[in-house]
Amino acid sequence: MIPRYFPALILGFAFSSSSYVCAQDGHIAGSPSCAATAPVGGVDDQLAADILSRIAKSGADVAVAFRTLDGKMEWFSRADDVFHAASTMKIPVMIELFHQVREGKVKLDDSLTIKNEFHSLADGSTYTLAATDDSEADLYKAIGQTRSLKQLCELMITVSSNFATNLLIEKLGVDNIRATVQALHADGMNVRRGVEDSKAYEKGMNNTTTARGLLILLEAIAKGKAVDSDSSRQMVEILSRQKSNEAIPAGLPPGTRVAHKTGEITKIHHDAAIVYGPRPFLLVILVRGIAELKDSAALMADIARRIYQSAEENTSSGPVATSKAVE
Repeated sequence: MIPRYFPALILGFAFSSSSYVCAQDGHIAGSPSCAATAPVGGVDDQLAADILSRIAKSGADVAVAFRTLDGKMEWFSRADDVFHAASTMKIPVMIELFHQVREGKVKLDDSLTIKNEFHSLADGSTYTLAATDDSEADLYKAIGQTRSLKQLCELMITVSSNFATNLLIEKLGVDNIRATVQALHADGMNVRRGVEDSKAYEKGMNNTTTARGLLILLEAIAKGKAVDSDSSRQMVEILSRQKSNEAIPAGLPPGTRVAHKTGEITKIHHDAAIVYGPRPFLLVILVRGIAELKDSAALMADIARRIYQSAEENTSSGPVATSKAVE
C-alpha cells in the first residue's frame, strides 16, 4: 500500500506509460520531489486525462480510488483528501456488527428495543432524530417494538436509515467501530459520532473519510477478510441490495452486480462500490461542491462508465507495466 505520510494535496495518477507527473508542481517522475512506487498497471493516459477533464468541468472537489480485485490495475486521484463521510460511515458500522457476531458478543437475531433517544458523544446529553430528516420513516412508527440487529443493518445499508444506524452505533460502541477500522488499516475512515449528534458536530467531532480508506474497507469485504469469508459474503449481499443506484451503477451495463453504499448531504455525494464486471473492481468516488444530486450522480456514472470500459478492455491482455506517483 502507498505510504500515507505524504501530503494529501499531492495528486497521484497511475498511467499506462513509462512516466508520470506529480500534479501539484509538475515535477517529472524520478526527480527528488516526486517519489515513485513499484510498477503497477493503470488506466490509459487518454482515459485518465478525460476523467480529470470531466471532473474539472464540474467545478467540484472529486476524489477517485480505483483498483481491480486482482490488484494489477489501479488509479488514484486525490485519494487521501478528507471529505465529510456522510452515510459511507455506515460501512464500518456494518463491519463491526459482523465482527462482534464472530466474537460471540451479539447475534444477528438479537432483538433491540426501538427507542428514539441517543446520547451525544460530546457531553452525554440526550437527543432525538426526526423522521422528516431521515431517508426511511417506517422505523419511527415502530418505537417501543423490537427489531433484530440483522433487520437494522439491512435498513442502515439498503435505505440508509439514520435511525437504524444510531441504534446500532449505541449497541456496538463508537470506540469498537474505530478499533476495527484501524485493524483493517483503513486510516482514512474516521467514525467519531452518531448521525445528527449536533453537539459533537459543533465540537468538531465529524465523521470523515478518504477515497482510499473506503477502498481498503471494501477490498477487505470483497476478499473475505473484513471479518471472515462468510461474514464478508453476507455483507456483499446486503450492499448488493442498495436501493440508491443513480451514481456508479447508472454508468454500468444493465444487470451488472454492484455491492455499494452511497452517502449524501448538502453539496456532498459519494458512492463506494465493488463492481462485479468481467474484471471485478473497487471504485470509490467522493464529490463535494455540486448542489444538485442529479448532476453529481451523472458525474459519478460517467466516471464509472469510463473505468468499467478500461477494466473490461484489459481483462484479457492484463495490466501494462507502469509507474505511479504517490499522493
